[in-house]
Amino acid sequence: YSIKKYPGVNPEKIGMWGHSMGGFLTLRSMVAAGDVKAGVIWAGVVGSHEDLLNNWRRPRGSPPPLPSGARRWRQQLTDQFGTPEQNLEFWNKLSANSYLLDISGPVQLHHGTADNSVPVDFSRKLEEQIKSVGKEVELYAYQGDDHNLSASFATAMRRSLEFFDRYLKES
Repeated sequence: YSIKKYPGVNPEKIGMWGHSMGGFLTLRSMVAAGDVKAGVIWAGVVGSHEDLLNNWRRPRGSPPPLPSGARRWRQQLTDQFGTPEQNLEFWNKLSANSYLLDISGPVQLHHGTADNSVPVDFSRKLEEQIKSVGKEVELYAYQGDDHNLSASFATAMRRSLEFFDRYLKES
């Protein structure tokens, strides 16, 4: 991470916050390298690739986030490598969820139960998976809240800052 080159940055106290696809990147960063010591994920796309293929679709009428060619990723990958049912080994190798033993620090998850962009079950499953490998995780589910945690923003932000303070502030 290039942030480590800045004066005053303690490379042992780097945290990462991600929302939605940023949560996907936060989780991947935390299992791929040891630099991120604490991560906070809001409404994260943190399902396994099997979940992403089978249980994640943007609501009808939502503007497409990517060019049409990039949106065909499901079909292109399954045409080339088969479905998770046909080739689970391949799909597990792609998924950050398969490498949770390597996670570099504690994770805090936030998700609205009325999120119509990313299923709250992604965060619930990730919480279970992280606990099952003996790592630290906490989940906050906000009853009736949306993808952006609009009704619970202040609470979620306070909890996130307290989490980073707990794990990253100098002692």
